[in-house]
Parts: sequence; structure tokens; C-alpha cells
Amino acid sequence: MLTVDYEIFDLNIGDKVLDLGCGAGRHAFETFKRGGQVVALDQDDVELKNVAGLFVALSEEEGIPTEARALALRADALELPFKDGSFDRIIASEVLEHVLDDRAAFLELSRVLKPRGIIAITVPRFYPELINWALSNEYHEVPGGHVRIYRLIELNERLNEVKLKSFHHHYAHGLHSPYWWLKCYFGVNRKDVKSVNVFKKLLEWEIIKQPKSMDILKKIADPLMGKSVIIYAQKEVNVNS
Repeated sequence: MLTVDYEIFDLNIGDKVLDLGCGAGRHAFETFKRGGQVVALDQDDVELKNVAGLFVALSEEEGIPTEARALALRADALELPFKDGSFDRIIASEVLEHVLDDRAAFLELSRVLKPRGIIAITVPRFYPELINWALSNEYHEVPGGHVRIYRLIELNERLNEVKLKSFHHHYAHGLHSPYWWLKCYFGVNRKDVKSVNVFKKLLEWEIIKQPKSMDILKKIADPLMGKSVIIYAQKEVNVNS
């Protein structure tokens, strides 16, 4: 289930791409399959081991561009182990809401992005996330949980501070918001709520089968109550350099 729209992201074969906070690797794998040279970065050793194993399996599939490269790496978002301007593209999906010093993280992301390079950032959308927080402390008051809720204007301010100019945004995963509202209402860790379990099966079916019949519903739900906001920005060129 991708959050970033790769047509807007404008990935080219051979582009060097950082997937910050790669998690299970969904965007890293898509980048690799499209011929990107991707570094999947996270702090979870178990996730990284699984991602590295799946990269090996993917490399054996037919149709993978010969330019594709992949590396799974453990590192800190506040001290990225890369030279300035190392990447053509960066993805930071559902990670910055977890980072205490997000301004430092934005600064690092800008530093390692090439001039005119593109970054795609996704975070929980303000009002669906606000409802989750209001309904349940369990949702966010956990180790490694969400530490802030972003407004779109705040995201743009963070980007502008580090010379990243946004050029597009959209919303995604509209069907996931009511699912999480139900979970937060009944209890995030409860497994015995029928309505929540039915909704979960619906989402799993939609993710796996990707039926065309759901496209219209998603087109309506995503702008209205998409759980994630995705913002795309380009690094400004320093005319004095």
C-alpha cells in the first residue's frame, strides 16, 4: 500500500533515493522495482533484516532494471551518514511525527538532497489525527509513538526553513481514518470488537485485491478524510554558489 504517488515524485531510472524510516520497505521496494538506487534507512534491526532479505528476492525477479541498487542501513535521522547532496530523491513516510527534534531532521534531509532534488514527506493529516488523540491516549502515548500533529501550514514552514519549496500535496488512505477512529473509541489494543475486525478485513481485502470498484469510493474519501497528507517539495538552488 503506497502513500507516495510516483508520478508526482518523478523518479527516474538510476536516481539515488533515500527512504528515511523505511519500516517494512513498501516504498523502498517500489523504488527498487522502478530502477532506483535506494538506501532503506531505519533504526529497527528486525525490519532492516527483513527488508534486506526481500531486496535479495526482488533482485532475482525478471523485469528489474539493471540500474537498480539497494542497501538496508541502520542510522539516525538526526545524523545521516551521507555527504551533502547525496540523493536525487528522498521519501520520509510516516516518520517525522515520531521525531522529537523535527527541525534538525528537516535540516538533515535538506542537506543530503541534491539541488533541484525532490522530497516526498507523508505524515498523519491534522484533523483525523486530532480525533484519534482525543479518543485514546493509548494511540499515541506509547514508546516511539507520535509526538506531534502537523498542520499543513506547519509542514510548509518547516520546508521553507531549509530551502525546500513545496509544489504539490494530496491526501491518501481515506478508508483508514474511520477504522482508526473505531479502534481508538473501543480500545486500541482490543481484539474482540466485531465492527473493528470487520473493517480490518475490508481494508486487507482492498489492499490485496485492489478492486476497481473501490476506486470511486477512495477518490471521495481521500480528500475528505484521508489519514495521511503527502507533500512534495524541491530543493532550491543557491544562486550564489
